[in-house]
Amino acid sequence: MRILYCGDVVGKSGRRVVLDNLPRLRAELALDFVIVNGENAAHGFGITEGMCDAFLNGGADVLTTGNHVWDRREIMNYIEGQPRLLRPINYPEGTPGKGWGLYEDAKGRRVLVVHPMGRLFMDPLDDPFAAVERVLATCRLGKDVAAIVVDIHAEATSEKMAMGHVCDGRASMVVGSHSHVPTADAQILPGGTAFQTDAGMCGDYDSVIGMVKDGAIARFVSKMPGIRLAPAEGEATLCGLFAETDDATGLAVSVCPVRLGGRLRPVLPERA
Repeated sequence: MRILYCGDVVGKSGRRVVLDNLPRLRAELALDFVIVNGENAAHGFGITEGMCDAFLNGGADVLTTGNHVWDRREIMNYIEGQPRLLRPINYPEGTPGKGWGLYEDAKGRRVLVVHPMGRLFMDPLDDPFAAVERVLATCRLGKDVAAIVVDIHAEATSEKMAMGHVCDGRASMVVGSHSHVPTADAQILPGGTAFQTDAGMCGDYDSVIGMVKDGAIARFVSKMPGIRLAPAEGEATLCGLFAETDDATGLAVSVCPVRLGGRLRPVLPERA
């Protein structure tokens, strides 16, 4: 199975680079399954129903989110009826939506997507490791499902790396989100799980993690409250992670970071 994960989509430029390129990438890379993190798609904060529909109709199979999932309040009703939009799994019981889901690709192969959120330097949610463990205990890779993808939305690289090693050999891919900067450690872990600490963002890199530079810098320099952040709207880079899995085991046989367009050096996996 050939899987693509697209990192945090930031604002209009991020939406544009994903929607403009995803159909072509699906064809050229013979992708079987695509996950897009859309938590910053709506002017940098949250995601709307219309944007969800655009991504799902434009080539994404599943959307993940993160700590900005509730920034657009209307999404609370939508997420209850849209199983392909996930919020972090370790929110307390009773929170709208789900943090994991079972899906099928075009060939009928089952894919489990699990979406934990870290706790270091972030909201003190329930234990993400215990939440992931409960799901993995019920879905065995290569037996119950053909592939398992874990999107760990976290600030600390250590927490994301720890999740990768905890899931090694039991997931096809563990990929970090939230930092908006792609790390240089794409690899297959010893147990066969594709891993990258952070996939980076889909957005304009002539910015401060996707936001207009002047406003973001002013927050650090002046420390004055009330300075509004707005997403940068120059040419964006699509950043993500590609993995190909073994059909028999569900483990990764290849992994490659993805960078396309904008200011960053382009990197693409080999075509099918």
